[in-house]
Amino acid sequence: MVANPGEDQFAGMKARVTYVAAAVNVFLTLIKVVFGILGQSAALIADGVHSLSDLLSDLFVIVAIKMGSREADYEHPYGHRRFETMATVLLGLGLVVIAGGIAWDVSERILHPETLMIPNRDTMAIAVISILANEWLYQYTKRVGKKTRSKLLLANAWHHRSDAISSIVVLFGIGAVLLGYPFADAVAAIIVSLMIAKIGLKLVLESINELVDTSLPEPLVKEIRRAIKTTDGVNGIHLLRTRQMGEDAYVDAHIVVDPRITVSEGHLIGDIVRDKLKNEFDDVVDVLVHVDPEDDEFKVVDDLPLTRKEIETQLEEYLGELSEYIDEFRIHYLDGLLELEVMLPPVLFGQQQLIEQIKQHCALLEKKVDQIAKVYVFFKA
Repeated sequence: MVANPGEDQFAGMKARVTYVAAAVNVFLTLIKVVFGILGQSAALIADGVHSLSDLLSDLFVIVAIKMGSREADYEHPYGHRRFETMATVLLGLGLVVIAGGIAWDVSERILHPETLMIPNRDTMAIAVISILANEWLYQYTKRVGKKTRSKLLLANAWHHRSDAISSIVVLFGIGAVLLGYPFADAVAAIIVSLMIAKIGLKLVLESINELVDTSLPEPLVKEIRRAIKTTDGVNGIHLLRTRQMGEDAYVDAHIVVDPRITVSEGHLIGDIVRDKLKNEFDDVVDVLVHVDPEDDEFKVVDDLPLTRKEIETQLEEYLGELSEYIDEFRIHYLDGLLELEVMLPPVLFGQQQLIEQIKQHCALLEKKVDQIAKVYVFFKA
């Protein structure tokens, strides 16, 4: 398969922003942990671990983008988008574990005040650098995430924003200690750990919902339903199903069309519905349309309807030699029964006696075979 040039460009943008974020997070992790230890700030050390978690998330994103951007193949006909989802689950779990470790350590220090860290003024400057750097990363990553429709990048952008917010908490905590509140730094560290845990849980829950094919948000489903219903030739819709895979959305829909139109016209209406959804909704990449002659969502059919071969046998049985005059026949399966259209060739025009015989035998077929609701006799144009 040949990759889509647009997809290649998006993959490059995703990789570039993630490499930049990784480089910044290496820098922030080092200065926060080092200055946190030297400056005696538990909150700054916790914030450094938060930056380390962002660095790990960047590595996850790089791997997920590389795997998720691969084209569909024989073993993975729907592509590899689930790799991004699984990476997000692992990332979320990692954040929860890290948050728990930080909270446990700081709680122990609060219970033993003599072990509390007392930060110095230098740590405040590091917190300010972290706030500015992470806010810039948030804006940059969010912009690329929206352009490439990457949920994973958008999630990573919020990691940068949360790191900026946690650094603000650290800044206030350090400032409070310097003003004479010795527990403030430890409290700030716990607040940071709770923020990390909340982000991790949110990522895990959202990704699990995606892995079990949870439907798209209800407002979006309503818009999709509206778009289908307003398509010319669509009389109704039922069994609308949606799911998410990475940043891509998939739609399955059963549409109701006029039961008398041809198969090819019904197929064309289905194609129009598919193209309309893909054009109107950026996230929709694939639409499977099933064309129905009626709304059969809640219909229970006890017996299977007669097949074309079985109907052909019935015509030969009830019409005998007269069946040879039938040019073709059409079947309409409606309301659990079927209607039969028998087509006679134009050469029979004027042979009224023969035509009446065929009609009589067709009427007998209609009366005797319960599954046949009506038999119509026409001349083929």
